[in-house]
Amino acid sequence: MPRTPEPSDSTRNFLLVAAQIVAVRIGWIFKTESVLIPAFLDSIAGPGWMRGLLPVLNRVGQSVPAFLLAGPMRAAPFKKRLLAGSSVAMALPFLALGAGLALLGPSAGWWPAVFLALYFVFWCFSGLQMVVSGTLQGKLVRPERRGRLIAVSIFGGMLPSVGFAWWLLPGWLEAPVPGYDKIFLFTGVCFALAAGVALTLDEAPDRYDAPRVSLAEKIRGAWLLLREDRDYRRIVVVASLFSSSIMVFPHYQALARERFDLAGTHLMVWVVVQNLSMGLASVAVGPLADRFGNRLALRVLTFAAAGVPLLALWLAFQPPELARRFFLWIFVAIGLIPIGFRVITNYLLEIAPAEDHPRYLSLNQLCTAAAFLASPFFGLLIDLTSFELVFALEAGLMLLGGLLTFRLVEPRERRGRGLG
Repeated sequence: MPRTPEPSDSTRNFLLVAAQIVAVRIGWIFKTESVLIPAFLDSIAGPGWMRGLLPVLNRVGQSVPAFLLAGPMRAAPFKKRLLAGSSVAMALPFLALGAGLALLGPSAGWWPAVFLALYFVFWCFSGLQMVVSGTLQGKLVRPERRGRLIAVSIFGGMLPSVGFAWWLLPGWLEAPVPGYDKIFLFTGVCFALAAGVALTLDEAPDRYDAPRVSLAEKIRGAWLLLREDRDYRRIVVVASLFSSSIMVFPHYQALARERFDLAGTHLMVWVVVQNLSMGLASVAVGPLADRFGNRLALRVLTFAAAGVPLLALWLAFQPPELARRFFLWIFVAIGLIPIGFRVITNYLLEIAPAEDHPRYLSLNQLCTAAAFLASPFFGLLIDLTSFELVFALEAGLMLLGGLLTFRLVEPRERRGRGLG
């Protein structure tokens, strides 16, 4: 069976892959899961358990369709077409949401259900896009340059994304009725532009058979992979613990609003600070991963990201004046978490055979999604007890994930043993 060609050194492809990521990122800053999405849901709904649904819809949406379609994605000769199609599909829910809010306003009682449905649809297509994007990076970018790709795409996208946010969000968020319609329309346009960039990539076709595989066979194959590949099983556990950070994302802005009366312009400031932190940190993390390996980079990021719930826990016990002054540091630390997901993807690309990249990436997404069934419980726990308990639990999960990175193999050692 023909294999995927070895990644080339094409500078053009490297820059185009980075440009596609930048276009997605500019749109993403207008739908940050830690700030704008939960703030919008709170504005049309309210209870903590409903905020707790966001991570569940996020993870289930991005994992199950990608797992079921890993075979067809593997067999597609041109991955760039799948990347473009999934990027357009990501745009449609936000374009529909923005148009609906502009035409009908946000006050109707059915908006929470419609929003959550569109949010779930978005994540279904986003999960496909993530797997295809990772597969395409594995096909077009050498392992030793993927850390540099993290730095170039994230740092390169920092100024335009922050610039657009600084320019547009204050006017939209400070209006008597916040302009979430404009925010979501802008998000959709950016995702559509990313699709156009994807089509310009220079990609040689893959030639794989596409045998029909039943759902039972897919599940059996996934179980065998987890059972027989110890290194893969361990990174899935670490990735699941690292991903648990998303479960508490919606609750940081809720703590700020309910305890410290921070909203409005503060949302824009947090979005900007988070993205500045992400861009600046990528400059250090990318070269670290290229030089010393993705295992060390992931270990550093996991322990650093554990500081997010610990800082929130500390601020929850402080006087409001002090908490208001230091609250933005939570979003400085949150900026490290998206880089961690990129490093996990690069780790998986290194331990997986090239032809199995879609399967390894999609199964990891499915496994990490299982833990997110507890997310509504976290929201309900906040309603019944306190923010402090949930933040303490999350800090424990992140610290455990950091400790488990010491059991991970370095992918370059695995390749040396002929296993990847």
